[in-house]
Parts: sequence; structure tokens; C-alpha cells
Amino acid sequence: MTKIAIVTGSTRPGRVNKQVADWVLAQAAARTDAEFEVVDIADFNLPLLDEAYPAAYQNYQNDHTKTWSAKIAEFDGFIFVTGEYNHTVTPALTNALSYLNVEFNNKAAGIVSYGSMGGARAAEHLRNILSELQIAHVRNQVMFSLFTDFENFADFKPTEQNAGSLAPMIDQLVPWTKAMESVRAAAVAAN
Repeated sequence: MTKIAIVTGSTRPGRVNKQVADWVLAQAAARTDAEFEVVDIADFNLPLLDEAYPAAYQNYQNDHTKTWSAKIAEFDGFIFVTGEYNHTVTPALTNALSYLNVEFNNKAAGIVSYGSMGGARAAEHLRNILSELQIAHVRNQVMFSLFTDFENFADFKPTEQNAGSLAPMIDQLVPWTKAMESVRAAAVAAN
């Protein structure tokens, strides 16, 4: 079965990110075309990138990196949940992505973002990072506003309109994820 990780993008105390990731999982749970799991980057205690070698070498020295690598390698695709901090991707997500390389290659991803402008700038910057990691990111994305989808900026309660954009994104992500499985198999065969 195709496995898709819903990756949180924040480790901040009082974060709303985990609420959004859990909501995505609840919405995806009824699907039969893939398995979904929340992968909370806070569980991996990744300090500011502390590996001596570039990630592409996979010469990991630290146990936290090895654990993070093994977890990400389990998945065929991803849904990244990112808030927008200072008009860009959350620092914790950028750091977590920077730890690895090969584990992400030739997989597919969708983006769920939130912020004052729906996290649009963070999502666009995240697309650049995903491209460098050789992750095929789907066009459809989900954007939530801090003003209309969060009660008191703290409790996630998505509007029907914005919540309705999740299913089309996953509908696009699942076939892309399955297609990338053959790309990975071809890459392995070529090596």
C-alpha cells in the first residue's frame, strides 16, 4: 500500500501546526488508495543541523539523524504542513528537510499552508526546497487563513471552502505518488 506522511512543520510551544496535521489525517483516514500517518518533527528532537557531511552522502553521525532518516525512508509521498514565519517556511521544517536528501528523492508531495495570507509565500518557498530534494510537488494545495480558519488565532476550525480544497490535492497527490514509485524503481535499476 502506498504510504504518505503528513509532516508537521513546527516544534514551537503552543503551535497550531499539529492541529492542522491531525485534521488532515482525520480527513484522509477514510481513503482506501493510500495509508496516511502524521510524522511530527517535534518527536525527533533535531537540533540546528549538526551533521558534518552533506546529506546526499548519507554519512550520518548522529542517532537523531539516523532515526529521522529511517522514518522518512518508510514513505512514498508526503503532505507538508507549514505555517508562514517571516514570509517563508517555518525554520523547524527547513531544518528537518535539510538533514536528509536521498530519502526524499523521486517521491511526491502536497502542501498544506496557513498564515495571514494563507501561507502562500511559505508554500512557494517550500516548493523551491522540495524541487532541490527531487520531490515532485503537485499543483493543488490547501491554504488556511489565520483570520478565518482559526478561532482566536489558536483553535483550528477550517471554513468549508478552504477545507474543501484538501480532497482535490490528495486526489492529485496519490497518483503522482504511485507514479514516482516506478521512477524510483528505474533509478535503482540504473545504478
